[in-house]
Amino acid sequence: MSVKHPVVAITGSSGAGTTSVTRTFQEIFRREGINAVVVEGDSFHRYDRNEMKLALAEAEQHRDLTFSHFGEDANLLEELERLFRDYGETGVGSVRKYLHDDSEAKPYGQPAGTFTPWEDLAPGSDLLFYEGLHGAAVTDTVNVARYADLLVGVVPIVNLEWIQKVIRDKTERGYSSEAVIDTILRRMPDYVKYICPQFSHTYVNFQRVPTVDTSNPFIARSIPTADESFVVIRFADPKVIDFPYLLSMLHDSFMSRPNCIVVPGGKMDLAMQLIFTPLILRLMDKRPKRSR
Repeated sequence: MSVKHPVVAITGSSGAGTTSVTRTFQEIFRREGINAVVVEGDSFHRYDRNEMKLALAEAEQHRDLTFSHFGEDANLLEELERLFRDYGETGVGSVRKYLHDDSEAKPYGQPAGTFTPWEDLAPGSDLLFYEGLHGAAVTDTVNVARYADLLVGVVPIVNLEWIQKVIRDKTERGYSSEAVIDTILRRMPDYVKYICPQFSHTYVNFQRVPTVDTSNPFIARSIPTADESFVVIRFADPKVIDFPYLLSMLHDSFMSRPNCIVVPGGKMDLAMQLIFTPLILRLMDKRPKRSR
């Protein structure tokens, strides 16, 4: 952890909704004039798109039906740990970008599904912001979580997470229902081993709970809306949270445990603004003042 160069990490599974949370943080950075370096977790996958297809095929040939993007073998966790550590110590580090589609790839003159070359971050940023699968990863060989100053988990209940993934992958990526289900099943062992344990290392967890029937997530035709859900927000250290203030600002909210507040789903963005703005500003206030 660092006073001079804070690291903020958002971690969650594929389909959990980390991208939406990232937009809220970017709004806070814009409003407060904070120069944040944004790093996507996909850039620390070990294989590009074609290489991953080959790696999956090879794993299947060896009867390994659990190899996935969630696991340690498919990611560069040591490099991610090094980035968090180096940025905290020096304010710079080595990063690259994963080019998801043709629009992202065109400026680089590369095919979609590939990585840009590694390069050093420019000095002078205020903080590093990571969004991806492994921001709080702890394994036998790496401890990414210990180098983050603020860790946030995004973890809807699993049926809702599956609904979001199935519908996203079918509508945005053209996958069949069967293909998405196969991916979910293949990832399940790594989900249990690498994804779930991270939420014990986070400072705040946001868990969306629908108030409509999601018993069979694989036949759902739509994602439950924000107004059809509640959000359970759990704090690892509730002593620094002003719960009376949050309850007064977030109408129809209530405390479910001494470290948990439950808010209507439609107020999730407001809740994040109210919770994270002072936490981010606190990180900024601890930094040494720059000479002019």
